Amino acid sequence: MERAGGEAGARLDRPAPAGARVRFPDSFGRRFAIFADAEEEFDWSQPFSREAVATTAVAALPEGTRRLNAAGVVPTYLADYPIANDPRSAAIVAELAAAGACDVGVQLHPWVTPPFDEVVSARNSFAGNLPPALEAAKLRATTERVAEATGVRPIVYRAGRYGVGPSSVAAIRAAGHRLDVSVRPLFDYSAEGGPDFRAATPDPWWAAEDLLEAPLGVTLVGALRRWGRLPHSAAARALLARTGLLARVALTPEGTPIAAACAAVQAMLADGARFLSFSFHTPSLAPGHTPYVRDAAGLARFWRWWDAMFDLLAREGVTAVRPDELIAAAEAGRDLSAGGTPR
Repeated sequence: MERAGGEAGARLDRPAPAGARVRFPDSFGRRFAIFADAEEEFDWSQPFSREAVATTAVAALPEGTRRLNAAGVVPTYLADYPIANDPRSAAIVAELAAAGACDVGVQLHPWVTPPFDEVVSARNSFAGNLPPALEAAKLRATTERVAEATGVRPIVYRAGRYGVGPSSVAAIRAAGHRLDVSVRPLFDYSAEGGPDFRAATPDPWWAAEDLLEAPLGVTLVGALRRWGRLPHSAAARALLARTGLLARVALTPEGTPIAAACAAVQAMLADGARFLSFSFHTPSLAPGHTPYVRDAAGLARFWRWWDAMFDLLAREGVTAVRPDELIAAAEAGRDLSAGGTPR
C-alpha cells in the first residue's frame, strides 16, 4: 500500500498527505509517551557555540527516571552527540537503558555534531537547512555514537529545534530510524530560517512506508478553538490568549501551566485523539540549566506538573506506551486500513 509520497517519503515540514494518517486498532486504546531531549547544557540566550558541550545535568537523570517509572512511564531519552560522547553521561544513559528504565533515541544538534563543515549560525542550527549529505552525515554520526556508547540501537529521532527540511526523511531512514518525533504542530520557526508547522496536527502519520511520524502534542484551547488556526500577528495571539478566547498549548511542563495542559489533553481526547506526545529537556531535571527550572522551587513545580498530569491521564484511562509498541500498533492499523487482519 503506497502512502506519504511513496518510497522517497513525504516532507516532514509539510502537512501530512491525504491518506497518510494512522488508524490505530481498537485494542490500542488511548496512550501517551514522553520523549525527552537529552542534551548538553548551554545558555539559551546566547549564540550557538561548538564549545558548549557540558553534560553535568545528566547526573539528575536516574532520580528523574525513577519518578517517571513510579508513575508507570518508561521515557524515551533522545540523546545527542555530546551526551553520547561524554563517558560519564553516556554511562548513566546506558545503565538506565540496560535496566529497562528508559528507551534511547537520537536528537541532532548540528552545531555540536561532526562533521563540522558548516558555519555556526541560527539558520544552520536547523539540520534540515544543511546540504543533504551533511545532514545525513551528522545524523549518522550521532546515531552510531549513541549506539556505541549506550549499547542500544536507536530507532527514534528528533531534529534539534524541530529543524526538519526537504531531505530529512531520507536521512532519517538511512540512519535506520523507524519513528520521527520532530514535528511541532502550530509552531512557526520560519523567521529564523526553520520550518513552519502552523498547518500540522498532532495526529501520527506515515512519512514513508517504514517511517512513522508522531508529532508533539500541541492543540488550541479556548472559546474560538473550532476556528482552527492562530492569527499571524504575535500581538493578536497574545491578546486572544490573555482573554481566554484562543491559545496554543503544548504538552510540556516547560512554559505550559498545568491548568492549560490539562485543558489541552481533555480537548484532544474529546476530538478523538488516540495518542498524546509529551516532551521536556533533561537539563531541566537539575536547577539552573534551562529557563524553565532556575532553582529548587522551579524543580518542585516541574514535578507537581507531572503529578497532576499523571492523575488526569489515569482518570481518563490514558496509559503509557513505548516506541516499539507504538510502531507495532500503527502497523496493525495499516493492516486494518488495507482490509487485513490486525497483527
